[in-house]
Amino acid sequence: MTSINRDVIVIGAGPSGLSAAHHLTEAGLSVAVFEARDRVGGRTWTDTIDGAMLEIGGQWVSPDQSALYEMLDVLGLQTYPRHRDGSSVYVTPTGERIIYDGNDFPASGRTVAEMNRLVGIIDDLVAEIGAEEPWAHPRAAELDTISFRRWLEDLTDDVEAIDNISLFVAGGMLTKPAHAFSTLQAVLMAASAGSFSNLVDEDFILDRRVVGGMQQVSERLAERLGDHVFLNAPARSVRRHPDGGVTVHADGGLECHARRVVLAVPPNLYPRISFDPPLPRRQHQMHQHMSLGLVIKVHAVYETPFWREDGLSGTGFSGSELVQEVYDNTNHGDERGTLVGFVSDQKADAMFALPADERRAAILASIARFLGPKATEPVVYYESDWGSEEWTRGAYAASFDLGGLHRYGKDQRTPVGPIHFSCSDIAAEGYQHVDGAIRMGRRTATAILDDLAVTSPPVG
Repeated sequence: MTSINRDVIVIGAGPSGLSAAHHLTEAGLSVAVFEARDRVGGRTWTDTIDGAMLEIGGQWVSPDQSALYEMLDVLGLQTYPRHRDGSSVYVTPTGERIIYDGNDFPASGRTVAEMNRLVGIIDDLVAEIGAEEPWAHPRAAELDTISFRRWLEDLTDDVEAIDNISLFVAGGMLTKPAHAFSTLQAVLMAASAGSFSNLVDEDFILDRRVVGGMQQVSERLAERLGDHVFLNAPARSVRRHPDGGVTVHADGGLECHARRVVLAVPPNLYPRISFDPPLPRRQHQMHQHMSLGLVIKVHAVYETPFWREDGLSGTGFSGSELVQEVYDNTNHGDERGTLVGFVSDQKADAMFALPADERRAAILASIARFLGPKATEPVVYYESDWGSEEWTRGAYAASFDLGGLHRYGKDQRTPVGPIHFSCSDIAAEGYQHVDGAIRMGRRTATAILDDLAVTSPPVG
């Protein structure tokens, strides 16, 4: 048994937990970080597969993500723009391939008008409701007890417009069918990015990448913490004491006595930890109404970015295709070309029912319908499957089921005694992004510092 004493124990070495630990140590408190995996980074993971560097997890930086940009500056990390020169491709519900430029969406005039009208309605709701406390709005219960799909169907009978608008939230963000989450949850997703208009603009939301990979944010923060980060150490129990302190036990015979603990893991993993005394009834109920979605992030590397030779940007979009989104994901300074595509929710279910070779063939055939037959011949092919990852179990972040957000949302960030919660899943701005993880880390650290300012000095 290795027993240590710290001011704060952080469970989870992703961007949120490490951000919290960073701010706490900068303020003079002692910390220990327990991480279940054999690496830091959480849902960010930059790895080399068959000689190709791939962003297996979160990767993009958008202009509104000021907290992430500040952290990149602190850590000395640089960004570069996603390649977007050339025409985009839209595949219609009938399978027609349309090449288009700019923001002129190539659907029928009626469908485009309906999409613009729906975006305007959602933008108005976002401006009214905001990201910080959507559950407090007078219409919260109304919007939270109707699915996003049904709400859109009540507004229009244009199925193509509904499919396209749904995709931006369902497939592109929450990775759940649009009938499985509420309109209020969709509004929160849009509000976290500033507007629904931002959310549907790939040149905004998928603006830049980090040179060398997003996982470096966590790696460099962990380097600053040194041997205070413990890998292969999943926390198994959190015991609260009458004096307000807490003891955490982790694999490897680790025991840490602290004044506060930060749970910096997605809410679906909270039940993996035994709490003594148990968490309050409301916490137990709330966590049962939160879940992650499912997506296959597909990486395909080619000898050259062949689509550019055809005047294409590599961007493809379709609400009816198997791969509903595809983008040029070529690494900074790499002569080879990389595409990234996404297969979400029920379509991912269907793909995982297939043998690996058939799944690969179906996915590449779908990408080829956007970018041509050369897409079926990558030199490296890899599927990120976070749904089977033991310490994540889904993508990209937790969201509530119907009715859950207005019922429980106000409690998701509320500490339970010495236990604080910090992850992108419960962020306001930057919700489910690295930016939100960093914001929550800073927010949680500030709350702990304010709380401990009236208690005893830091642990030596």
